[in-house]
Amino acid sequence: MNKLFVIMGVSGCGKTTVGKLLSSTTGIPFVDADAFHPDENVQKMTNGIALTDVDRAPWLQNLNEELKRKSQENGAVLACSALKESYREILSKDLGNLQWIYLKGDFELIQTRMQQRQQHFMNVNLLQSQFDTLEEPTYGIQLSIDHSPTNIVTQILNKTAQPS
Repeated sequence: MNKLFVIMGVSGCGKTTVGKLLSSTTGIPFVDADAFHPDENVQKMTNGIALTDVDRAPWLQNLNEELKRKSQENGAVLACSALKESYREILSKDLGNLQWIYLKGDFELIQTRMQQRQQHFMNVNLLQSQFDTLEEPTYGIQLSIDHSPTNIVTQILNKTAQPS
């Protein structure tokens, strides 16, 4: 089995930036969970409508299948909000080798970042619903987004290094 990393947290915390940098540093392919959303989900979020658990269920199941495929190939660095424990359970079903990385930040910092980013469908007005939905994990690697993406990736690599 190859390494599977899940970079999680609310929208705007830097999952994609950190995930792509981790991918380029390790050579493990990057997977963006947003690319797996059906058009209906994207339209809802673009219009400021929060997704329900029913909306998310098929998306999470598809991501789990993708992770299973990737575990048999070159692994994956998945950027996915994974806000609730029940979502993380779906994502990790039948996968024992997931490394969870939770990017933590405060509302004001993330809101500022979201207001500055371009070409993303997530409506900044949904940020509060993301924080309301978030069930912080008690496991995995928890890192502050106050650090640079390069520093965060260095921390991830140091914390996940295999002893020789």
